[in-house]
Amino acid sequence: MEIMSLSDYIVWDGFLFFAVIAVLLLFANTLRRKIPFLRKSLLPTAVIAGFIGLLFKETLFQSIVGTEEVLEVNRYYSMITYHTIALGFIALGLKVNESFKVKTKRLQSMSSGLLIVSTYLLQGLFGLVLSLSLAYTFFPNLFKAAGMLVPMGFGQGPGQAQNIGGVYQISHGFEGGTTFGLAIASFGFLWAAVAGVVYLNYLYKKGTITKQSVQRNNYVSSQEIETPDEIPVAESIDKFTIQVSLVFLVYFITYLAMLGINEVLLTGLLGDFGINTVIPLIWGFNFIIGMLFAILFKYIFLGLRKVKIMTRQYPNNYMLNRITGFVFDIMIVASIVAIRIEDLNQLWIPFFIMVIVVGLLTLLFVQFMARRIYPDYKEAATLGMFGMLTGTASTGVVLLREVDPNFETPAANDLVMGSSTAILFGFPILLLVGIAPISLMHTLIVFGIIVVLFITASTILLKLHPKQ
Repeated sequence: MEIMSLSDYIVWDGFLFFAVIAVLLLFANTLRRKIPFLRKSLLPTAVIAGFIGLLFKETLFQSIVGTEEVLEVNRYYSMITYHTIALGFIALGLKVNESFKVKTKRLQSMSSGLLIVSTYLLQGLFGLVLSLSLAYTFFPNLFKAAGMLVPMGFGQGPGQAQNIGGVYQISHGFEGGTTFGLAIASFGFLWAAVAGVVYLNYLYKKGTITKQSVQRNNYVSSQEIETPDEIPVAESIDKFTIQVSLVFLVYFITYLAMLGINEVLLTGLLGDFGINTVIPLIWGFNFIIGMLFAILFKYIFLGLRKVKIMTRQYPNNYMLNRITGFVFDIMIVASIVAIRIEDLNQLWIPFFIMVIVVGLLTLLFVQFMARRIYPDYKEAATLGMFGMLTGTASTGVVLLREVDPNFETPAANDLVMGSSTAILFGFPILLLVGIAPISLMHTLIVFGIIVVLFITASTILLKLHPKQ
């Protein structure tokens, strides 16, 4: 029997891909700190690292190793993106309820959730308008439901954009669907950074906000790391090890649940619809299923503590936040590097039309609604929401800190509470995303439903917050 040598490439394979991400992040962080233009751009370090990696992969690396090796690299980084998005959402779901400096009212939480969901609907609505219009005019080969990837890329981020783009590509024949979704998500970060800076400068010139040097306190109190009712930081097992173990336990249970559903549907329970549509969605929505299991575990822990079976709190918000930040940084770098430029050869014009039009509409819509919903801090709310709804929550926080560095307004709380509420309100949208590509009739039906939902959500928001 042949014994594998520890020097074999396959043994080091996974490590090498993560090592490349680490080098890119460290290099990008140095560039961002030393180059004024990058420092002022508000682009997250992970985004800069991703674009550096993409440029290197598509030029020097491809010329040295060839196309086949590049395709293998794309597959690895796509896999990393797929799993890290789920791990990050699970870590978020395990967090216990936090007490905020400013208590967010229930109405405000619901309004923030509705604003997020209505923006998703706006992005999907105009994404479909553009993809259908282009498919029946200048680009007859364009995938008609391609516009549904816009809210996935802008509103949900690179992980979801890749997952749904992959479903469209594998199950519905959208050639280049994965890359199209990832490219939209990557351009969303540019929208958040470039448009965010332009909007900030507009506010400066208008005199709405003033530039000021604010000393930011980034120290972490010991209470955040260890409160009296929690397990110790270091005992017979490290506290951080417990957090990582909880995240992976939930992901393992998520995998078993998805595998079980997969096996049931393969028996023909829902016919071809179950095999061709539901199964890809189940595996594509691993992050949603994982987060639902994480929330379930959180409430099980709370129940066990109430009946005194569990005497100490195991999940720790500070460490779970660090896990989330780590895996999301990895996800952003991997997702951008995984873009295959060649896949966009026939899609560049539709791509740019969609991301430019929908990005501009997103800014105008968020700005309009923020004035009604958050009249006391409308500029901070506009920047935070716009950054999150074109990039990720971290991008929204980066923009928000430019006008509210100490989080004195409730804008940061609105992002957190609104995102939680949006999961409930926005779940039907994920179903529509899965139904839209089945056929032209399904695409048109989904379009009609989105129109109705957008008008309803916007009307409710305007009724809840009449013009003052």
